[in-house]
Amino acid sequence: MLVAFSLAPSTAAPDGSVSEAVAECVRLVRASGLPNRTDAMFTTLEGEWDECMDVVRRCVDTLAATAPRVSLVLKADVRPGRSGELDGKVERLEAAIGRAAAG
Repeated sequence: MLVAFSLAPSTAAPDGSVSEAVAECVRLVRASGLPNRTDAMFTTLEGEWDECMDVVRRCVDTLAATAPRVSLVLKADVRPGRSGELDGKVERLEAAIGRAAAG
């Protein structure tokens, strides 16, 4: 499965930034050993249900340790029997774009 999620603590640095808090979560994601990618809005993990949800829970717990409230946005693509979809979905999309441009 793929799990894309975004977390933010309810409190931010004086300049409004949450990057330090989010960096803690991204370190947890990377240490998990699961395939992952972080962009400007979401971090996406690939793995089994329990593996992915454990990482998300640990990220929420990390933020909750220093903030009274945590916001979580999560989207999952549950597709049993598939792997390599973190890159595979993008590769298929790019191929389709290329075919449309050539046609």
